[in-house]
Amino acid sequence: MKIAVLVSGGGTNLQALIDAEARGDIRDGEICAVISSNPNAYALERAKHAFIPSYVLRRADYDSAERYGAALHELLTQLGAGLVVLAGFMTVLPESFCRDWSGKVINVHPSLIPSFCGEGFYGLRVHEAALAKGVQVTGATVHFVSEIVDGGAIILQKAVAVQPDDTPESLQKRVMREAEWELLPKAVSLFCQGRLHIAGARVTITN
Repeated sequence: MKIAVLVSGGGTNLQALIDAEARGDIRDGEICAVISSNPNAYALERAKHAFIPSYVLRRADYDSAERYGAALHELLTQLGAGLVVLAGFMTVLPESFCRDWSGKVINVHPSLIPSFCGEGFYGLRVHEAALAKGVQVTGATVHFVSEIVDGGAIILQKAVAVQPDDTPESLQKRVMREAEWELLPKAVSLFCQGRLHIAGARVTITN
């Protein structure tokens, strides 16, 4: 199955996918393209080093979210993508795109959904909120994308302990290292193997 990865920044989760594919941990799938909303994203360098075709699709180049979604839909269709992975993609996808690609788009979020998620919760903001709340456990979630931000069916979650001396930056790094970089490749592989099944709000994993 062809996998398209959507990025906006440094591409650490993209790198986790590239490394997993190189190890053979993504079964029945291959990354066919990296699509960035930011022409200066370092993730594009990671794609170049891995000999993965890359594309830039900026929201600012389109006069509406719907037209942006239509352009993204056209590109993904031309690429033959069967799975779309949001890996630090900072552009909210329009509802029409989410409906058209329902069940074929997954995202990784740096918290245990439903905590610290939804509109406005991204990047360091998630970890700042977790520390401000005083939680002792946080983590990461891989979920299907729906019209509701961070509201799609949950695929995998993993908890990560919060340390007393954590800063948002140190917590972000630990969540990435201990949860995001493990969960995302695993979820991608399960999808490509046809082992994920959505029934309402629940995802089941078959052998």
